[in-house]
Amino acid sequence: MSELSTAQDMAEPLVPVFDGHNDVLTQLRDNHGVEGASAFLTQTNFHIDRLKAEKGGFAGGFFAMWVDTPGQHDFQNMMQQSAYDVPLPEPVSQLLAMDVVSEQAAILADMQRLGAVTICRSSDQLRSAVGSDRIAAVLHLEGCEAIDEDFQTLDRLYEQGLRSLGPVWSRTNNFGHGVPFRFPSTPDIGFGLTELGKRLIRRCNEKGILVDLSHLNEAGFDDVAKLSNAPLVATHSNVHQLCSHARNLTDRQLEIIRASSGMVGLNFATAFLRNDGRMIEDTPVELMLRHLDYLIDKLGEEGVGLGSDFDGATVPAALKNSAGLPVLVEAMRRSQYGEALIRKICSENWVEMLCRTWNQAVGASQQKS
Repeated sequence: MSELSTAQDMAEPLVPVFDGHNDVLTQLRDNHGVEGASAFLTQTNFHIDRLKAEKGGFAGGFFAMWVDTPGQHDFQNMMQQSAYDVPLPEPVSQLLAMDVVSEQAAILADMQRLGAVTICRSSDQLRSAVGSDRIAAVLHLEGCEAIDEDFQTLDRLYEQGLRSLGPVWSRTNNFGHGVPFRFPSTPDIGFGLTELGKRLIRRCNEKGILVDLSHLNEAGFDDVAKLSNAPLVATHSNVHQLCSHARNLTDRQLEIIRASSGMVGLNFATAFLRNDGRMIEDTPVELMLRHLDYLIDKLGEEGVGLGSDFDGATVPAALKNSAGLPVLVEAMRRSQYGEALIRKICSENWVEMLCRTWNQAVGASQQKS
C-alpha cells in the first residue's frame, strides 16, 4: 500500500490546509481559457481541482495570477541538473500582463459564481470561508507587470479582491529585480527595488495588501524590510542553509522576518528542498520536515506555514498533488509534531497573519479619519 493510500485511510479526520501559494489559475487559463472555472470542478491533471481539494483537505490558499514570458526557456527542465543558472526571462509589457491577469481574475470570479470558492476580502470573510464547504481564496499577484505607475490598475484589482502581491517574479520589471533560478548561489544578486517599487510597498501597507518576499533578491528583501510597517512574509520559500538555492532564505533573512513577527510558507518544489538543488519527483517527504524543523527553530511555531507552489513546480512523488496533503500531515505526526502545532502550520498561522495584515491597515485608516 502506498504512503498516499495509508494516509487517506487513516481514522483521523482531514486536517484543513490553507496554502500560501498555487498557480492553478495559470493552468486553467492556459489549458481551458474562458472555460477554466468549469474545468476546476472536474477531474483534471492539475495539482489542484475541487475533487482533489476535497480529498486532501485543501481548505483554501493564495491563488496567484502570473504572466508567462512568451517563448521563455523551460526552466523546470533546466533545473533537473546538478548545477544551473537559468537565464532570466525578458520583461513583459504592461498591456500584455494586464490582459493575462484580467483573464485569470475572471476565472477565479467564475469559480466563486459556480460555488467552488469564496474570494476573501476581509478577516471575517476569511475566517468564515475556511470553515465552509467552499475553498477560501485569497487573490494574489505574482510579479506586478500589470500595474501602472499611477497604481490605477492596483486599485481596480483591489476592488476585484486582490489582497496579496509579490512585486517581482524571477525577472526584472518596473518595480525591482527578481532572484534568478540559480544553484548553487546566494540570493545576493543584483539591485533591489526601484523608486516605483518603494512607492508600491507604501501603497500596499496603506491598503492592507500583503507583500510577498519570495521572489525578491537580497537587496529587494532588505528594501522591503526597511520600508514596510507590516509583518514580513515569504509565501513560498525554503531554507538556504539546507539547500543553497538562490530562491531560498538565509539565516539573516529569517532573523529579520522573525523580528517583524512575520512568516514563511514551506515551498514543496523539490529544487528548493534537496541539497543538490534538482527539480525531480524522486524526493523524500522527510526533506520537507527538515526544512519545517529549521523554520520552526528560527521563526517560532507561529511563524511557519505551507506554501506548496502547486501547479507551478515539481513536488515530491509521495504527495503528487493536493489530494496527497494527508501524507505530509502524517509525516508530521510521525515526527512527533503535536496536533496543535500541525493545525498552526497547516492553516491557523496563515489565517492569523492575513487577518493581522489586513486589520492593521483598517485600523490605521480609521485613526486617520
